[in-house]
Amino acid sequence: MAHYCGRMPTPEAPPPVAPHQHRGIAESFGVDAARYDRARPGYPEALIQRIVAASREPDVLDVGCGTGIATRQFAAAGARVLGVEPDARMADFARQTGLEVEIATFETWESAGRRFDAVVAGTAWHWVDPVAGAAKAAEVLRPGGRLAPFWHVFELPEPVRLAFAEVYHRVVPDSPFDFQAQRTGLEVYRPLFDKVAESIAASGAFEQPEQWRFDWEPTYTRDEWLDQMPTQGPMTRLPADRQQAVLTEVGAAIDALGGSFTAAYTTMVVTAPRRD
Repeated sequence: MAHYCGRMPTPEAPPPVAPHQHRGIAESFGVDAARYDRARPGYPEALIQRIVAASREPDVLDVGCGTGIATRQFAAAGARVLGVEPDARMADFARQTGLEVEIATFETWESAGRRFDAVVAGTAWHWVDPVAGAAKAAEVLRPGGRLAPFWHVFELPEPVRLAFAEVYHRVVPDSPFDFQAQRTGLEVYRPLFDKVAESIAASGAFEQPEQWRFDWEPTYTRDEWLDQMPTQGPMTRLPADRQQAVLTEVGAAIDALGGSFTAAYTTMVVTAPRRD
């Protein structure tokens, strides 16, 4: 369930009220787990290393681990990682890559007395009840262990952004996703990050939350971006004809740019250690 955010398209931007209650969207990403794993970006290595370095020991719980994109990165950094994932299709794919994954939502997952030094979530924490999630993280973390959910937010070149917004509005006029607002991705998602920080602080179990920022600029070819688009929240449940209409017009916009583009990504971490 490792998803991500952005500005027109905002691929994982759920409807604005209680995102964790929209289970149909939250659990729609496993429709093509292999494509999801192939097309979705990983996370900045500096982010992975900073979380590992800030943890006393290398036991990591990856909440909403999806196909294991972030899980594998933490494992490569020397951590012992357990994934928790509500979508059996995603969990099965992750297991096939050698990862240990248990199927459950985080709120209902049974730790069986196991404790961890970090609880992470790669663009999945907005699908977790913020109050119950913070309490559960405190329960399974060792004293000093770190809660660290993180998200991708991206900005597309204007022609690609507008092509998506226009065609999506036309083929899905009743969509709950808002692609018309002229705000940056960080402006759209800042309230989410602040709410997560507030929920962590309100639990009383953590030190004051911090927000870490990592900026990077990946380049996508037309085929790479069109391969990723069907894995994004607004696209996963579209009928094939509507999905193809969106892909065709976005592809034409990328062709007009020369067949590739560079996106501006920001990966944000909201993090706090559990009180000793």
